[in-house]
Amino acid sequence: MSKKCGFVAIIGPPNAGKSTLSNALVGQKVAIVTQKAQTTRMRLRAVVMHQEAQIILVDTPGIFAAKQRFDRAMVNEAWMGLEDADEVLVVLDAARADTPEIDLMLEGLAASKKQASLVINKIDTVRNDSLLELVAKLNERVTFKDTFLISALSSDGLERLKDTLADGMPEGRWLYPEDQAADIPSLLLASEVMREKLFLRLHQELPYALTVETEKWENKKDGSVRIEQIIYVQRDGQKAIVLGKGGQTMKEIGAQARAELEEMFERRVHLFTFVKVRKNWMEDPERYRMLGLNYKV
Repeated sequence: MSKKCGFVAIIGPPNAGKSTLSNALVGQKVAIVTQKAQTTRMRLRAVVMHQEAQIILVDTPGIFAAKQRFDRAMVNEAWMGLEDADEVLVVLDAARADTPEIDLMLEGLAASKKQASLVINKIDTVRNDSLLELVAKLNERVTFKDTFLISALSSDGLERLKDTLADGMPEGRWLYPEDQAADIPSLLLASEVMREKLFLRLHQELPYALTVETEKWENKKDGSVRIEQIIYVQRDGQKAIVLGKGGQTMKEIGAQARAELEEMFERRVHLFTFVKVRKNWMEDPERYRMLGLNYKV
């Protein structure tokens, strides 16, 4: 059997479970997951090996009505993910598939002329009869290539999805080694892990007011690594929230991030974090460049 390789763009509104789906298909964590909308800020490539196919998932930011520059850049990145994709998956939350964001996304999908498959996620949260009604309603609005009913969290329905994606990949050589799960630099991955832990702990107090930059990565002679990170916030009050009383909040978050990084990199990690105020980091072109976002949209 000849090898196959292709790209699958995953699009959808915020919090539909796109990153959870990517992690489930790969079989390990490659994208950060929180309950906070717009956690994903850039296109992330995850690699799924199935049968003789290498399926490269392109996980994108959520699509919504963006007003601020940073939000517009993220939504633009999501639509850009469709351009070179061999397959497109539209992922929707079964319990929240009738919102203005859905209308916006379906309109954009129709305008793109790109054929897509519909993936209804979190099917365990709704009744079967309402699920069938939803599928029929959505397929009336857009002619989907196929429809998948899944629960990314429990892996229900994922085998059929993987089989279908593998069958649809074009013939060609694999672009990544078999054991590579994602295409993301270690420095950026370290930043993403820290950002996830911050969001999980502080999501109510700090919606989009922070970003994380891994400033230094030093491999030590004993096989460990020293990682220095800067957490940028926009106001002094936000810095106080991140640090917590006596720095205790940051200490706890740092311990969680360090433990996950050690598991990911399979080595001891010395993690040092610094919290700094940069009022206009969301208007800094350099931050956009580092995240691979277009500043000028």
